[in-house]
Amino acid sequence: MISIRALLALAAALVGTAASAKEFTSSDIYAADYPTVMAVAHLDSLIRERTQGRHSIRRLGASDLASENLTVREVRSGKLDLARVNLAVFHRTVPSTVVPSLPFLFSSAAHMKRVLDGPIGDKLLADLESEGVIGLCFYDTGFRSYAATRPIRTVGDMKGLKVRAQAADTWAIMLRATGAEPVMMPISRITASLRAGVIDAVEGTLSTDAASRIFDVAKFFSLTEHSMAPGVLVFSKQVWDELSREDQAIIRAAAKESVPYMRRVWDGYQISARVLIEKSGGQIVDDVDRVSFADVLLPLYPGLIPNPRLQDLVKRIKSMD
Repeated sequence: MISIRALLALAAALVGTAASAKEFTSSDIYAADYPTVMAVAHLDSLIRERTQGRHSIRRLGASDLASENLTVREVRSGKLDLARVNLAVFHRTVPSTVVPSLPFLFSSAAHMKRVLDGPIGDKLLADLESEGVIGLCFYDTGFRSYAATRPIRTVGDMKGLKVRAQAADTWAIMLRATGAEPVMMPISRITASLRAGVIDAVEGTLSTDAASRIFDVAKFFSLTEHSMAPGVLVFSKQVWDELSREDQAIIRAAAKESVPYMRRVWDGYQISARVLIEKSGGQIVDDVDRVSFADVLLPLYPGLIPNPRLQDLVKRIKSMD
């Protein structure tokens, strides 16, 4: 027969377990079928399994937090537990995050993976802690190029174009160097702004072009492939510090394991994105003079990363190609 003391101990343990359980909230600007969102759903499955259902992740709708700057503020304050955002959000406050966004830094997806999956990537993630977030992992976003109302084949075609860019000084500087005029706005306003002539082009990826149906208005997607800036999955440090070390380790490991899953989904999504764009009347412009873009963008490195330590980091990254 179980003693009163044993029953009380069991009850206390059950209460403690219930109290430590948490449903984390997550956000992304994209819909449920987008690879980064699917990767976080996979992360949810891993966390549920490894905590015996104690912890889980609930995704907020794509429209709930339209601005990634707002999203990061919500994560920092603990109102939101985790989110996938672009590194550009941290460019001004965490200088090292500019490095992976530099023009023509990565020569290929394989080169990027070698860098971000290793010690350099881990250090870049650790640097985010100064901003009140825990960097869990990087998610691929593909090469960045231009969707526009006319084809862009050389850097000269950029002159005078009003181009939507992410809200970061880095992207504004790069656009001005090409002769374009940067216009900062949330992704939700892109299509209407293209229709109204507020902007002529959008700086982004093939997958974003397809997911947001930018091709409905900007028919030409020119593969300048000028940057391969990754996305990053961040966790609220305020919430993180309340977790046990065991739970922190589980979440870190599961996040890392979500990366290869994301990449498998990503490969298929990229193919489908191109097919969708072309079947819908869009045109992929492959015959781009990338050297003309490199000629005006590569000289920007010293200004974008004046810190000698970061300049040495760039040399290390280049040597890994």
